[in-house]
Amino acid sequence: MIEMGKKQGKRAKREIPMYESEGDLDAGISKPAVDHPSSFDAVVTSIKTSRYLQILIGLTLIGLVLRFYNLAVNSFWLDEASTLTFARQSFAGIWESTAGGEFNPPLFYWLEHGMLAFGESEFVLRFLPALLGALTIPIVYLIGKEFRDRNVGIIAAALLAFSPFHIFYSQEARAYAPMLFFFSLALLFYMRANRSDEARSWLFFGLFSAVAFWMHFYAIVPVAVLILHALVTRAGDLRIDLRNGKNLALALIAFIIATLPLLIVTVNLFFVRTSSAPTFGIQGLDVIYQTLLQISGFNDLIMAGFIVLFLIGVAITWRNDRNGALLLIFMMVLPLVASLLLSSRMPMIPRYLIYLLPVYFVGIASVYPGFYALVRDRRAVYIVIAVVFLISAPFLSTYYTTPQKNDWRGFSTELSGVTGEGDLIVVLPPYMAQPLDYYYSNTTDGTLELGANTGGDLEVIRDQYPDRRVFYVVTTDIFAVDPTGDAVDWLNGNAEFAGQRMGIYLFVSA
Repeated sequence: MIEMGKKQGKRAKREIPMYESEGDLDAGISKPAVDHPSSFDAVVTSIKTSRYLQILIGLTLIGLVLRFYNLAVNSFWLDEASTLTFARQSFAGIWESTAGGEFNPPLFYWLEHGMLAFGESEFVLRFLPALLGALTIPIVYLIGKEFRDRNVGIIAAALLAFSPFHIFYSQEARAYAPMLFFFSLALLFYMRANRSDEARSWLFFGLFSAVAFWMHFYAIVPVAVLILHALVTRAGDLRIDLRNGKNLALALIAFIIATLPLLIVTVNLFFVRTSSAPTFGIQGLDVIYQTLLQISGFNDLIMAGFIVLFLIGVAITWRNDRNGALLLIFMMVLPLVASLLLSSRMPMIPRYLIYLLPVYFVGIASVYPGFYALVRDRRAVYIVIAVVFLISAPFLSTYYTTPQKNDWRGFSTELSGVTGEGDLIVVLPPYMAQPLDYYYSNTTDGTLELGANTGGDLEVIRDQYPDRRVFYVVTTDIFAVDPTGDAVDWLNGNAEFAGQRMGIYLFVSA
């Protein structure tokens, strides 16, 4: 809970109102007295006497299971295969790739480079996102507890534990779940810092924000929003004396120092990325709709309910803590508006906004105090957690049994069964060779693998190898590099459609 303190001589610390006198699950539970308790004894006692810790441990363990179960079942898709390609480079090589134009920061690739010591399997590459994804659950609990109380914290943690969106990206060898883990830590320390104005909390906010930025460039947006929120909510104190902002300045300095090399690279990459209209991603108002839809669980009805609950949560919070309500509004509205505006100049995809989850779920969970006021039964929190699980059950019932990504593993097996020595394999666009070659070996199969972007490229290949049978491997990504559709038109006129596996298409020379 964020509460502004009044100026009393020196800057007063913000006080956080206590809301747990009613509805506290631990009310009435006494802690046994232990003579000279060890740290271990204290932890065991806390777990035995706190229903919140018991529930949180249970949710975290469930979150681990949901994120590690069938972790290696889906084959790598393009972006994950790209992760492996970069992770295979040296530490210096990874940084050179980022400085040379790779649109992802190097930290996740560095971590994955270390993971390659254990192999290059799907499980190994997805291990860190799954682990950090599960460990985000207790952090979200602490965020909700800091924002309001332990009931809000435990409901927000449950929403994350069973979140289809978060489960999906925790099982992907990309930086989204790790970035959320570190941004959640930054958000937690920001809330503590804004309440207490403690220099250490501001410092941790700046440092964890920097780590999140090193994980994914788009983390700069929520970090900027938090700084804006701090300036707005502390404007009165700053007008009285600018020295009241020294700890906020400390956070900014820590962030800048920790990210300086990357900030310089980011500016250059931003101008490159926005120099022309994007050829993939989502544009316009659909960015907002798709983002809200996906973070709500890929269901329109659930999305509508969650949005209503979030708005009610904001209204309930506004009555007691306007700065807290402003935090919810700023953190949901401003990133969505920024993404809407940027979508016309750079590719925009909902997963870039995964950092919305903690604030979105805390806002939804903030409805609980109003709900409790109606039912007056502290056990209602168990019902809410059960409802959260039931909402996600339809997703969970099919998620682990239905392929969620292009099945390059199965496609490669089928391709090996129809190709022979001397055949050509032409991949459109060429970078799709990354997931294909993870499962398919043209050396073993005795084929020659080439790449093509346009119909002109295909014409050159046919003229160069007129007597060879050609298999064309195509995905819809071809329209990102060839928006005119020239390559697809050439295939329709000069090759025969031979089959499809999910989003992967196979053509054979006529």
